[in-house]
Order: sequence, then C-alpha cells, then structure tokens
Amino acid sequence: MTEGLAARRARAVVCAYHNVGVRCLSVLLAGGVDVPLVLTHRDNPAEAIWFSSVAELAGRHGIRVITPDDPNAAEVIAEVAASAPDFLFSFYYRSMLAPALLAVAPRGALNMHGSLLPRYRGRVPVNWAVIRGERETGASLHYMTARPDQGDVVGRQRVPILPDDTAFEVFQKVTWAAEVLLEASLPALLAGTAPREPQDLGAGNYCGGRRPEDGRIDWRRPLAEVHNLVRGVAPPYPGAFTTLGGLPARVLRTQHAPPSAPPRGSSVPLLLASPTSGLYVVHPDGSTLRILELELDGRPADAADVLARLGTETALA
Repeated sequence: MTEGLAARRARAVVCAYHNVGVRCLSVLLAGGVDVPLVLTHRDNPAEAIWFSSVAELAGRHGIRVITPDDPNAAEVIAEVAASAPDFLFSFYYRSMLAPALLAVAPRGALNMHGSLLPRYRGRVPVNWAVIRGERETGASLHYMTARPDQGDVVGRQRVPILPDDTAFEVFQKVTWAAEVLLEASLPALLAGTAPREPQDLGAGNYCGGRRPEDGRIDWRRPLAEVHNLVRGVAPPYPGAFTTLGGLPARVLRTQHAPPSAPPRGSSVPLLLASPTSGLYVVHPDGSTLRILELELDGRPADAADVLARLGTETALA
C-alpha cells in the first residue's frame, strides 16, 4: 500500500442498482471505504420494483447520489473525477461505462457480474442460466474494459441451481454470492495484491437481453425445456405464457413428475385436469410436467377451474 493510501481511507465512486448494488455498497462501507458519490438509476414506474433501493441506502449514510441518463456524459465524468476516487465499482448498474470514465479510477474499475465468467457474459445472466438448465452459477468480480464482461477476474463465488429453483430464487443466492465474494476480495484490493486472471473467452458465451414476449411457451419442445423456461421467467419476472382452449394463460410454476403414458392416439402434448391429481402436461414421449401455479384469462386457476372451463383434456399447440 502506498504511503498516501496508508494515511487515508481508500475512496471509491460506486455505480449501483438493485439488491446486489445494496449489498455490495454495504460491504464497501463496512470495510471502511470512503464513498463520496453514488450513481444509480431512477426507478421506472412501468417496472415492478421488488428490490431494495441503493439511493435510500446511500442517503442513510449521507452519500451524494446522482441519477444521470448518461453516465458517460462529460459533466458526469468531471463530477466523478472531482471525487478523486481510487476505485470505481459497478454493482448491477444497467449502463455501460465508457473507457474515459473507467480511466478516472487509478487503482481500477471493477464490476460484479451475476455469472461464473466467462460463462453468461452480457444481460440477465441469472435468467439465462436457469432457462438453459444450468446446475450452478454465481458471481464474478472482474476489472472492466471497453467491452462488457471481458476483463480480468479477481474471484468467483459459486452457488447451486436446484432442479425446481426459479430465477428469483437463484438471484437471491447470487446476491449472497456477490456480497461474500466482495467481502473476501476487498482486503486484497485495498492492499494492491488482488489476483487478476485473464478470461478465456472461448470457454464462455455471451447472451443478450430478454423481452416479455420471449416467454411464449413452445409446447413442441421437450418438457424439460418448458420447465426451464417457466422457472427462468417466473414472477417477479413477466412469466411464461401460452393459450389454453383459446384463452390467454400464464404458467407460473411447474415441477417435473414421473413419466406417464400419454392418452391413446395423442400426437401432441395434452393438458390434463383431474380433481385428485391436479394439473399436468403429458408429452407424446411420456414425459410429464405438473403445473403448480396457473393463471387463466388473467385470474389464478386450479384444476377445478380448468375442468369447468376446458374439460379434462386440452391439446397444446
């Protein structure tokens, strides 16, 4: 540690949003880092805000908060530079930070990403990991570069993805992983001894953002893939949707079930409703998926509702 840093606390400007932003900012403050400025986002009134507020946390600690539309604007970079940060951190901040802004922090600009880099670089990594049936994911702390999620890795923290976990449940685990990883890495970062592992980008992949319409269920796909889609976009995300008997429906929670012989002559998946067994889908290959939570025509529906409106069997296109 340099003599100048030994005489004062390390300073960091933090760009943060969401629960990961709240927990990681909390780690920095608990670790004695001086945070003079926080950049965050204004909440979108069209978005379901189910997560904690970085702005509220910063306010409780008397930290100046700004919500720029463009963090890379010249006046914003000037304000960040005026804070004289040693580090710049990004914790689930939704905007890309340009090289001119990253260069303001002489000891490095670091990001907390919600996957095991180089896997699932890019947008909504937790949702993609669940949708693609991964059995683990986690958080990675890495240095930022001009291209997203490609810089050297300081460390990773793994968490399991269980077969019926939703993306929301996995995101809670990833939030924990991010907090644990940053707390473990912070002493070495401050001492200037943190590792830097170059990423093998060929061993990973890059994923784009998802839109609500990407949640449409294709019942022609294997039911294992349908199950992964349902849990990957389950609330508080928009949910997987379909049409049942001509009515709009959202499938909100499913569970693998033992294989079952499909009804005789069936060449398409069928939704079966039973007052004793509940709701389940049987594929022509015999695989079976229980539907635990369903909305039909905008309202919660159970097996009795489906029986009354659609009957015991409904073909799924």
